[in-house]
Amino acid sequence: MNANAGNSGRFEVPCTVEIEHTPESLHAFVELDGVDIGPGDRVIVHGAPTQIPYGERIVTRCSATVIRASLLDRVWARIEGYLELTELYEVGFSGGRAS
Repeated sequence: MNANAGNSGRFEVPCTVEIEHTPESLHAFVELDGVDIGPGDRVIVHGAPTQIPYGERIVTRCSATVIRASLLDRVWARIEGYLELTELYEVGFSGGRAS
């Protein structure tokens, strides 16, 4: 784990950004160097491209700001996640007609 990544509230960390816009995949992934992200934490990536031409895939290095969630924010994020998952079950397996 990164030395700056303890329980401090806000810190900078290097990262790798992969963006792909091809017929096989449309995605953007960010991998932070040596930092684990928890529920409620926020990540702001700096300097990554926001668009790439169709048919291309890029991998670039840049920096990110990690903002650690408070204990209350972590608990709230877990509750929200559970409720969202429960809602997906309800929508995905309901026996009624679609309106």
